[in-house]
Amino acid sequence: MRSATGFAPGRINLIGEHTDYNDGLVMPIALRLGVAIEATSRDNNMIRLTTDAAVAPRDVAYVLGAEERDGTWVDRARGVTAILARDGAALGGFDAQITSNLPIGAGLGSSAAFSIALLRAISTLFDLALDDTATARIAHAAENEFAGARSGMLDQLASVYGHSSDALLIDMRDQGTQVIPLSPTIELAVIDSGTRHEHATGGYNRRRAECEEACVQLGVASLRDIDERPLDEMLERLPPPLDRRVRHVVTENARVRRAVQAVRSRDDVTLGEILNASHRSLRDDYEVSTPQLDQLVVLATAAGALGARVVGGGFGGSIIALVQRGEGRELAAGVLEGYDGAGHVVAIVP
Repeated sequence: MRSATGFAPGRINLIGEHTDYNDGLVMPIALRLGVAIEATSRDNNMIRLTTDAAVAPRDVAYVLGAEERDGTWVDRARGVTAILARDGAALGGFDAQITSNLPIGAGLGSSAAFSIALLRAISTLFDLALDDTATARIAHAAENEFAGARSGMLDQLASVYGHSSDALLIDMRDQGTQVIPLSPTIELAVIDSGTRHEHATGGYNRRRAECEEACVQLGVASLRDIDERPLDEMLERLPPPLDRRVRHVVTENARVRRAVQAVRSRDDVTLGEILNASHRSLRDDYEVSTPQLDQLVVLATAAGALGARVVGGGFGGSIIALVQRGEGRELAAGVLEGYDGAGHVVAIVP
């Protein structure tokens, strides 16, 4: 019997939402919260997963080589083992104990963190020597092929390469990265709305399909290809809501570029304005916000946040609020006092 462990963090995205599957720019920050897995080998092909998370089922088993989707969180594990086997990895059965302090469905990359942590544990357990590139690729394939969420690679790359005290600028076109140190004068309050999303069955896949249809109508390979073209001219060629979806993606890429400059120059006020503009775009053009998220954003800005926006895929989940260093927890507590839902403070970053 052998044992191995794996850990992977969740993430917030400072700026750059729904741009990753459009070859765009993103700027995630790794959380100190994450998923830990302890795996122990078995002498057969049975895989058993046990978790402390508030999900169903919490204890499940399946046979290696007989992975079948059932629409639960376990599909991500099934996807990982099936893809590894397809790639020729020599696997055996194992028991995995999963522990997590990362809220599920809060828009903080919990699914990617689980898959990355599982891959790291499996890689050690079976001497697979998976590097970071392969780990991110397999985790992303499991999310797309088995869980059915047609997401980009933001979450996987952020979980593998992210920093907990710096932003990581990723160009999704070539997956090149740059570390962008955060100003010591700011912090981000992460507030969970208490409402949940599911990428695979919610509007996420529909938004991606809309972006793909816009590309077909514009005759481009990806929306990144129109970054430098006159936007109004391109939008005139599209019917609603495709015009609004494209406007969000193109302007969000521009906001990422502006945010990089604001962070580097420690222009906290401008950075806050960029976050506010991103939320308006996600709310009005991409239509992934909810009344609960909008309320949290309004309460946060009214309480003195420099900026606030929905974070992650939307349709529920969390917001981030940009504040001066040391003010995040007090502001978040005040926001939750006025909030109609059952939210809570997830983290103060960094």
